[in-house]
Amino acid sequence: MIDFRYHIVSLISVFLALAVGIALGAGPLKETIGDTLTGQVEQLRAEKEDLRAQLDAAGTDEAAAEAFVAASADRLLAGSLADRRVALVLLDEVPEEQVTALTERLRRAGASVPATVRLTDAWTDPGLRTYRQALAGTLVSYLDAAPPADAGTETELADALVQGLTGADASAPDQVSENAATLVELLSSGDNPLLELAGEVTGPADAVVVVAGPPAEPAEPSPTAGAEAPGPDAALAVLDAAQRISEGAVLADGPRTPESLTAAVMGDGERSERLTTVSRTDDVTGQVVVPLALAARIAGENGHYGYGDDLEPLPPAVQLPPVDRTPVSPGDAAGEGTTDGGGADAGAEGQG
Repeated sequence: MIDFRYHIVSLISVFLALAVGIALGAGPLKETIGDTLTGQVEQLRAEKEDLRAQLDAAGTDEAAAEAFVAASADRLLAGSLADRRVALVLLDEVPEEQVTALTERLRRAGASVPATVRLTDAWTDPGLRTYRQALAGTLVSYLDAAPPADAGTETELADALVQGLTGADASAPDQVSENAATLVELLSSGDNPLLELAGEVTGPADAVVVVAGPPAEPAEPSPTAGAEAPGPDAALAVLDAAQRISEGAVLADGPRTPESLTAAVMGDGERSERLTTVSRTDDVTGQVVVPLALAARIAGENGHYGYGDDLEPLPPAVQLPPVDRTPVSPGDAAGEGTTDGGGADAGAEGQG
């Protein structure tokens, strides 16, 4: 049993140990401890300065590489998309400077950008599912080629979007068709517009660049019972439709991560074989690659471009044939179906 004498002895032992420690620290061990701590601080300071120098050097090298790519862009891009019309579809809030840079790179490649549109939150809002289903039922009546009955709302909306951007008037190929104009109007109007236009649609597009926004932060669990977090399906449906209906399509993505759309495409064997992706289009290198990748996709060459495993740094060089925009008389156009390019899988024939 522990008694009072035991407590007294314990306390005396503690104070003796403390006194011995103070005496040693202030006496014989003072210089040794001080020198050791000083040496450690100096070593850490030297390591910090070395790491800062390495970081500065890496930043300088990266800036030099980007400057070289930017200076080489005109030579790389010249004529690669001559006379093509390319629509930009923004899947989310994409930084304005990135949109401007992509637009400029496409123009340097010889293309024009007749339309830039952004999908609004209403495109995937779980609370507007019924609204989208009803709208899709209206939209399919304006499609030149309706999707299968079991295609689903996401595919119907995506087809309507792409045909609205690419549908050309057969008798006046530089103008959008009446059905295409109606589709864009229905998607971008009403109390819950699914589409936001960045200016006027000045003509039909031949090809489409689908631009993904910055990586999203992990979403908090929704307190609404039965609510579903929107996945990549809606975005992939847009990319599928863009490739199927237009001359060709490219996904301009951000960094490749397990959650990125590039990862979703490359993880699907069938999609990976027919959909083209470009990673890191938030920097100048990726932005220069986008027009080259689109030209290759129009020519029938598919690939995934960027830096990392299973990615190629640069698309193959291709030479696209001139665009044929010969007007078609109403009699000749009857029974021909859609006036769109028909997708890159059909080759470079019948473009325009």
